[in-house]
Amino acid sequence: MQSLWTPERVTQRLQFLLPRVSKPARYTGGELNQVVKDWDQVAVRVALAFPDIYDLGMSNLALAILYDQINRRADALAERVFLPWTDMEDELRRAGLPLYSLESRHPLAAFDIVGITLPYESLFTNALNLLDLGGVPIWSAERTTAHPLVIAGGHATFNPEPMAPFIDAFVIGEGEEVIHEILDVYKTWKAEGASREELLHRLSRLWGVYVPAFYEPTYDAQGVFAGIRTVVDDAPLPVVKRIVPKLPPPPTRFVVPYIATVHQRLPIEITRGCTRGCRFCHAGMVTRPVRERSVDEILAAIEEGLAATGFDEVGLLSLSSSDYTHILPLVRAVVERFGHKRIAISLPSLRIETFSVELMEALGPTRRRGFTLAPEAATERMREIINKPVSSAQLMETVREIYRRGWPTIKLYFMIGHPSETLDDVRAIAELGKAVLREGRRILGGRAKVHLGVSTFVPKPHTPFQWVPADRVATIQAKQDLLRREARGRGLKLNLNDPRETMLEAWLTRGDRRLARVIYRAWQKGAKFDAWNDHLAYDAWLEAFAEEGLDPAFYVHRERPIDEPFPWDHISIAVTKQYLAQDYLWSQQRKTRIDCRNRCFACGILPTFAELRYRHPGDVWKCPEVKRPPRRFKGVYLPLQQVVASSD
Repeated sequence: MQSLWTPERVTQRLQFLLPRVSKPARYTGGELNQVVKDWDQVAVRVALAFPDIYDLGMSNLALAILYDQINRRADALAERVFLPWTDMEDELRRAGLPLYSLESRHPLAAFDIVGITLPYESLFTNALNLLDLGGVPIWSAERTTAHPLVIAGGHATFNPEPMAPFIDAFVIGEGEEVIHEILDVYKTWKAEGASREELLHRLSRLWGVYVPAFYEPTYDAQGVFAGIRTVVDDAPLPVVKRIVPKLPPPPTRFVVPYIATVHQRLPIEITRGCTRGCRFCHAGMVTRPVRERSVDEILAAIEEGLAATGFDEVGLLSLSSSDYTHILPLVRAVVERFGHKRIAISLPSLRIETFSVELMEALGPTRRRGFTLAPEAATERMREIINKPVSSAQLMETVREIYRRGWPTIKLYFMIGHPSETLDDVRAIAELGKAVLREGRRILGGRAKVHLGVSTFVPKPHTPFQWVPADRVATIQAKQDLLRREARGRGLKLNLNDPRETMLEAWLTRGDRRLARVIYRAWQKGAKFDAWNDHLAYDAWLEAFAEEGLDPAFYVHRERPIDEPFPWDHISIAVTKQYLAQDYLWSQQRKTRIDCRNRCFACGILPTFAELRYRHPGDVWKCPEVKRPPRRFKGVYLPLQQVVASSD
């Protein structure tokens, strides 16, 4: 395929294909700030693949960061590959044309490394489709030294097992540093002409890299996962997530799309990690510890990024933007420096309990958009269970201050399906939405609006709720029907998700390695674009489970014993399982934890991070959140079977 389809032949063929598809600019490349290098003058060529359409992938910050990091090297190049929409896929398959990169139009199979970003599980079948379209064998065991090395990373890979047979190596955790180590290993291996197994051995020695071929899952007589063992002597167990001690300078020369994408803004990550400890939140657990960029560095990045891209909106990104230590000085500085350009400022994930009138006033001169708040639950009882202890009085006071300052639309995000939830807790979502709207009408009149976004809880790996079952489809539908009846009226908008999507996400996020065959069968039956409502082939998934002799309910509808091994236990996020188990037991007692910036609860991340810091001294490890582990950490972690007795 590599010799048949040269970039010139691909370009020639595209002249006939593109007029027949929707949004042909998805497939042309040539955008402002794309990086095109001499293919023959670099040692390592990387295809950064996002297994969904261009419109979504171009807004993925992880892909942009890796694109920037790799292309800064003189000995490597990175080019972008996205999954085509169904009309373009049909044209490619009909013409026998392989999936290609946007920058140089080389086929996917011509690259040395294919790096797949997997931020969420519904992309798994898309990833298989992407490899197949690119002429790369889907199963890792079928690849030879003539094929690209396939690596994957992203939040959906903290349980890598369902995708393990398809991926040569996973990057667990943060990629800014380890990507360079992978490139160095590959460059040396390629020059030596060593075996593929040797390449995998060298990669497995890198901190944060998981090579699934070197591990074997075991199951008990009832088919319950029992553990993972290594099949080579030097494979690490557990595999500890990669932590970047100090965030590198953010990318600023973003590729500017030709067409509208899901986010049309300059994204600047101001802080990474979260200290709030919401028990349902996967991202909050796996991205610890908190690391912040300085105000000066952020301002310089905005200056460079606006000049390089022409965007008129800046996204100050974080899991909890208002928890950034210098958020008020930062916002004031951004408004002062860029306000005359009428630059809009986007602050996602504003915390109700930390949101201040001063911050809203500082945002005032910029173009006003709707404000988003995430109570997650509508009753204080449920908020205590999920460790989001915000009172309804606090919420309503914040709502009043927002409306008083002229923002007409408030978006409230909730989840249904939390542990111990009742129908009264669900009904309270509609009641709270109406109460917020009444306040808006009192202050702004008919301009006030409330949008209720209600998703469904999925028990995620590496969280305190990893032991609990997910709601069944019928239960979710009953709760959604209740909300449709109750949350109605002018100015009130309700958005709900498809319960079948919830089930798919739950199966895949909680699955073991046996699910790889289910994913493959579902893909063979036509499953792809599973995150798109009109493309979810739910029956194909059920058929795939049946044909593999697996019960999907086994993975999602049973409460796990506290000592049952999980398929992801060999992946360490440096937050201990003992801590997560204790927090789970606390949730049953409605016990909450305060922000761990104010009190350390010994989750495990600070001792781990500090140990790494002192093992590798230097300015790069400077971090205000990290100190040498105090002596009280010694011996704090009890065996899991003792956690129940010590949970008080």
